[in-house]
Amino acid sequence: MIPTENGGKTMEAMHTLPACPVETTLMLISDKWKVLILRDLLGGTMRFSELRRSLGGVSQKVLTANLRQMEADGLVHREVYPEVPPRVEYSLTGTGQSLEPVIDAMRDWGAAYQRAHAATGDSAAV
Repeated sequence: MIPTENGGKTMEAMHTLPACPVETTLMLISDKWKVLILRDLLGGTMRFSELRRSLGGVSQKVLTANLRQMEADGLVHREVYPEVPPRVEYSLTGTGQSLEPVIDAMRDWGAAYQRAHAATGDSAAV
């Protein structure tokens, strides 16, 4: 069972969920940056600047928008500490952590694809 952690709201109350479970998953993590945010936060809590640095080419605006959406979807927890300057940390909720097997499967599949295409000298290899 996948926990819902979004202020007591169920995912059904937040979204009209598609009938297809694969489509539901894609609805939550279909953006390139969301998948990479999940990948990096699986390693533990990170500050905004650490996360931005680990992701590489993401702009502050795009990262902020993705984190806000993921927080609204119950995947990411945002902790603001009352300090000067303010410190903000991001971590995965139980729902976000439940996506670890999905990210692991994507990593394994990508590695196998890279190996197969590197062995054939295919220029499409990433």
